[in-house]
Amino acid sequence: MSQLDWAVLFLTLAGIVLYGMYKSRGQTDLESYFLNNRSMPWYIVLFSIMGTQASAITFLSAPGQAYTDGMRFVQYYFGLPLAMIVICAFFLPVYQKLNLYTAYEFLEKRFDRKTRLLTSFLFLLQRGLSTGISIYAPSLILSSLLGWNIHLTNLLMGGLLILYTVSGGVKAIAYTQTQQLLIIFCGMFLSGYMVVKLLPEHIGFFDSLHLAGASGKLNVITTGISDGDFNWKDKYNLFSGIIGGFFLALSYFGTDQSQVGRYLAAGNLQESRRGLLMNGIVKIPMQFLILLVGSLVFSFYVIYEGPVHFNTQQFEKAKRQEAGQELRQIESGFNEIRKEQRTIALAYLEAKSDQQEAKAIELKNELRDLDSQSQALRKKAATVIKKTMPLSDSNDTNYIFLHFVVHHLPKGLVGLLVAIIFLAAWGSIAAALNSLASTCIIDWHQPLRPKERTDKRNLQLSRLYTFGWGVFSILVASLAGKLGSLIEAVNILGSLFYGTILGIFVSALFIKKLKGAHVFYAALLTEVIVIAVYFSDAISFLWLNLIGCALVIVFAGISELIFPYKASTDHNQ
Repeated sequence: MSQLDWAVLFLTLAGIVLYGMYKSRGQTDLESYFLNNRSMPWYIVLFSIMGTQASAITFLSAPGQAYTDGMRFVQYYFGLPLAMIVICAFFLPVYQKLNLYTAYEFLEKRFDRKTRLLTSFLFLLQRGLSTGISIYAPSLILSSLLGWNIHLTNLLMGGLLILYTVSGGVKAIAYTQTQQLLIIFCGMFLSGYMVVKLLPEHIGFFDSLHLAGASGKLNVITTGISDGDFNWKDKYNLFSGIIGGFFLALSYFGTDQSQVGRYLAAGNLQESRRGLLMNGIVKIPMQFLILLVGSLVFSFYVIYEGPVHFNTQQFEKAKRQEAGQELRQIESGFNEIRKEQRTIALAYLEAKSDQQEAKAIELKNELRDLDSQSQALRKKAATVIKKTMPLSDSNDTNYIFLHFVVHHLPKGLVGLLVAIIFLAAWGSIAAALNSLASTCIIDWHQPLRPKERTDKRNLQLSRLYTFGWGVFSILVASLAGKLGSLIEAVNILGSLFYGTILGIFVSALFIKKLKGAHVFYAALLTEVIVIAVYFSDAISFLWLNLIGCALVIVFAGISELIFPYKASTDHNQ
């Protein structure tokens, strides 16, 4: 990066940190540290919810996801608006009425302590691991730009975040997330504009869309049905998005403390509902536009012949190994395909301009065939790299957008885009660490150590727990490079636990006959089955959310029929 880029990066990050420290004043007890005394307006709640969900992974990995797989990932969010309505109607009134700090307090009031502890433990495990992945994403940028060791970079990034989050509290997190998202939206708009601006003068925005669409990168709606059969392994389609995405969003926004803590800090029930409902309205268009940037980047690299592997440092390093000759042959073949792809692309755009539909269809088919060939060579290169360097990150999805930013954007804008990815990481990680600390102190420490209840002591412990989870997340970040596409990895990780957690909450809210023991043992059995189903590779991960929720309810119902008396006497044991 240039000196101007470094200046933009430093000033942007320093400004956000100083603003966050300014907003962190006045913390005296748990309610001010975790809930800002329940006084946040709905629009701050909205930005905090969005900032918590939209991590650096969203802006780093999603464009690469669109480049490789098209825009069908947006269907993952189709169930979200429905989930927001259900949460506002059924979850929120209960949480507000009970005046909770965490969602898991409700489970002890409804069931018993062991069910509360099990559910909060599943959250702590899942969110702690996910936060490690979120630390790894921006570290990836620094290590790639500067050639730093990724483990030392994780330590640097995580260390800064720990200092920022320990002193911040929910007020500082929420208000800095608002500033961060405004900067992020501006930066992503500028990056999309620059993709088109840098294309040849005779190729405009709609031309690049035509080119991306012809290559299959605008596949926003897919059914997962082929030759009359539904493919249950298909990751993203209309049905898995609406059904599986609904259950995932219902669990994430309704039971995950990293989100529940955002809207529990609202001034009242109406403010919480407005923030959640607006999130349901704006999230899909936001994700659509981010993926659209990735599709435009694909068109850019068709015209300007992008690399066979976007982690260029890793590729060049592998070429110096034993498999160097094979990689050079793959690269040569890929470059030949890219040249042909560019020629066909220009001919296709000309045919579209001249309204030669028959010729355009023929060229479109050729473009898709060439894209399939180029993707096959990209996968072959990744396989060779992995074989040559087993400990390396051979998946380059997370590097695609980064490659465009570093190699093609003008000075100053590179620094802003890098800052954006840092800001997105800081917002989501700070909120996650805050929620992990609140769950530890409220759901574990206070119930098990009831004598330590002074405000000063609780505030000290909350900051200590925040620090501890930050260290844990850094350790997880050191292993995250082996997970492939980061945006898929974090969603898969959530799906392994969210279905079970949601089943517990649905049982608590809607099935009054069930008691603590019914649900506790049903949840344990369900979690084992969900993990086994995932590793069997029998079904797409999004369906695990529905399966987990349904199995908890079914197993708990069967348990109630078999052991009605025993279960009915165990409340608060």
